[in-house]
Amino acid sequence: MQVTKREHACLVIEKADARLVIDPGSYTLPVDDALGVVAVVITHEHGDHWTTEQIARILEKNPDARIFGPAGVATAVARADADFVVETVEHGVTIEVEPFTFEFFGSTHAVIHESIPVIDNVGVLVNGSVYYPGDSYTLPDRPVEVLAAPIGAPWLKVGDVMDFVIAVKPKSTIPVHEMVLSVIGKDLANRLVGMAAAQCGSEFTVLQPGESLSV
Repeated sequence: MQVTKREHACLVIEKADARLVIDPGSYTLPVDDALGVVAVVITHEHGDHWTTEQIARILEKNPDARIFGPAGVATAVARADADFVVETVEHGVTIEVEPFTFEFFGSTHAVIHESIPVIDNVGVLVNGSVYYPGDSYTLPDRPVEVLAAPIGAPWLKVGDVMDFVIAVKPKSTIPVHEMVLSVIGKDLANRLVGMAAAQCGSEFTVLQPGESLSV
């Protein structure tokens, strides 16, 4: 498989000419060049992880692509009167869309503040290898090859990310969810999270938008 980072929280995973798109939101440049998309996974309802425009762009070229997300995403899509259907998933569910297998973990977004309601969130493990937790520190139930680790968000403390990487102990770690950070902030977060990756023997690779990692 090949994992290509797009801006912010968006990943495109490719296998055998088929593609999966994860979290194409408002902080990601238009995803209008992805062909062969068989599925889109939206981890939660926040706009930096999905927009109707991004999904429409993908479906225009890939009309048979299936869209997956937790119940909160399905509700948000219905509220937006979007012209597509979300297949609802939750913790413990496994879905196969050839050549991909998706396993979903967790149920809630990390707490931003006690005054802000906690929403649905699922992490997704792709083909038993690539894990993206969405906006959470939900642990997978097994070792993974690649962890896409969020490094910048209102809900996030870098020390918690470091502990998360050490707990997951992936073979490789790539930082994501960083568009809220300045260049200096990204460098600092990458240095600290990279230190945690080194502690647990994980190779830390910073991908720029458009760059890929082979799994």
